[in-house]
Amino acid sequence: MTYEYEGKTEKEAIELAAAELGLERDQFDVEILETQKNSLFKKGYVKIKVHTLDDEKPASHLSGNTYSEPEEKHTRIFADPLPQGEFEEKLIEFITEVVTRMGYDVKVSVTYREDKKIGIKLESSHSSILIGRKGKNLDALQLLANIYAGRLGHEEVRVILDTENYRIRREETLVRLAYTTADKVRSSHNSILLEPMNPFERRLIHTTLNDIPDVETKSEGEGLYKQVRVLYKGIR
Repeated sequence: MTYEYEGKTEKEAIELAAAELGLERDQFDVEILETQKNSLFKKGYVKIKVHTLDDEKPASHLSGNTYSEPEEKHTRIFADPLPQGEFEEKLIEFITEVVTRMGYDVKVSVTYREDKKIGIKLESSHSSILIGRKGKNLDALQLLANIYAGRLGHEEVRVILDTENYRIRREETLVRLAYTTADKVRSSHNSILLEPMNPFERRLIHTTLNDIPDVETKSEGEGLYKQVRVLYKGIR
């Protein structure tokens, strides 16, 4: 399910969402829809959309299927790449089988473990195909992996797939794109509509430009892959 909230800052909007929904912060995804800086005539605000699972409940109400980690919460563990436990074994087997059935060789291993999050690395001589244009193939595989994790009784675990460090390289590219676009908007005073992006990528654009006082951003479109518009608003 999705909900929309508004606050003076992103943090305030997220805290409001968590309080009203009765969820922990890591139980929902946040997409920034629009930001507005403080000005002489307008108050600043951040508008967000919260994505939750239909049957998601607060952490204190989770069943015995909760995915427990060997270390304390929010600690990323770069450790044994081999699967630990039945859940990880089945997850890696599933990902391996999907890619193999696509006709590509692959070696699947664990890169890190966090509370309710696991990083999976795909090594293949066809990595560029597995990534796809703008990472859409990798996003599709990641979606399948998360659906399968839910079927194994671990809806609370977020599976992150990566290959050839694509996720990191994509983040760096998007940050550069955000700043370059902001410069163009400030020079021309015209808005620029960026390419369609997934929620994580759009949020990266929003947060990157959030501290630039004379530009603002908002998401446009429907579905998962929306576009971010960067607008000039000047300093009032």
